[in-house]
Amino acid sequence: MLQQTPMTIKVPGKLMVAGEFAVLQPNNHLVVMAVDRYVYATIQPTETNEISLLDFQLEQLEWEFTNGRVKIDCDDIRTSFVEEAMTIAIKYLKEQRILIKPFRLTIKSELDDTSGVKYGLGSSAAVVTSVITAILHQSLPYRPSARLIFQLAAISHVVTQGNGSGADVAASSHGGFLNYSSFQADWLRHAYQNALSLSDVVNQNWKYLSLQRVQLPENIHMCIGWTGKPASTAKLVDEILKLKTDNLSHFNQFLLESEQAVTKILNGMKENDASLFLSGITENRHALAKVGRYANVDIETSLLSKLCDLAEAYGGAGKPSGAGGGDCGIAFMPSKQQADQLIKAWEEVGIKPLSLKANPFGARKVEV
Repeated sequence: MLQQTPMTIKVPGKLMVAGEFAVLQPNNHLVVMAVDRYVYATIQPTETNEISLLDFQLEQLEWEFTNGRVKIDCDDIRTSFVEEAMTIAIKYLKEQRILIKPFRLTIKSELDDTSGVKYGLGSSAAVVTSVITAILHQSLPYRPSARLIFQLAAISHVVTQGNGSGADVAASSHGGFLNYSSFQADWLRHAYQNALSLSDVVNQNWKYLSLQRVQLPENIHMCIGWTGKPASTAKLVDEILKLKTDNLSHFNQFLLESEQAVTKILNGMKENDASLFLSGITENRHALAKVGRYANVDIETSLLSKLCDLAEAYGGAGKPSGAGGGDCGIAFMPSKQQADQLIKAWEEVGIKPLSLKANPFGARKVEV
């Protein structure tokens, strides 16, 4: 009877700081951060293969690896992200000639509200990252690098979702604040479809990808507010990208304004210049609102507008976080006192402050 101790992996969620939508185009930069809400994956050797997705009340499901794929014995479509992540991890290990023994995997997320409301913290990306990390940690004779975890999770996420920048996977695998430019989903999908093996894809030069750790200027206090309305990122992305076909000059103008704002933000971080950083945040807010008007979509909803306007009224800067249309807004304030005043003002207009902080660590094993 197998009695080996279970291993638990802890993976942070994410929030976008600046550069949304533009990051989907080659060489455009985005700032993303890992947050201190987590997905937990617990793995343990067993006699038979089992998986439990506790948030979906799907427990003790059998799974098998057959014909080069993992198949979970369940018709629930919500298992597709996990199936693909398990497939990618096991295929990679088999290419490394590592024997895969049966295991039980249990996934639990705290990224959404207890009522199931989504805050926009990147739950599917964090789940995929947790699955990949757990299986690699369990089976490899060495500690997997954050880059390897990121690459396999990015492949898995793009195969399942078909698009996306991978910034959420980067935050979940690396942690902290990141200056990120995307591998480009089309490039990665093509590379995966045409490669002889997963290892070939991992070892390729991901030519568009860049990833560098950055940090907030000193004395900047971050506030995160939830508008109470979940947003559909995929739908908003489709509408904004449609502008590329319908009005290329407007789309290119947005890319230019976004990159100028993000450059200012990154310079503020690098030079520890709070006023430069805050100015960049405000400029990125306006670039996003303008492209929303061009594309006839509500990136900055009325409550997100209030969230941002109040941040500016109290001496800081605010913007939607992620695709907008609801979900979270993020504000940066030059003092603790101004941050406290902003939180109180948000509550008075129906914005729910979230007690989120930046998490410096990416996916890692929980030390008992």
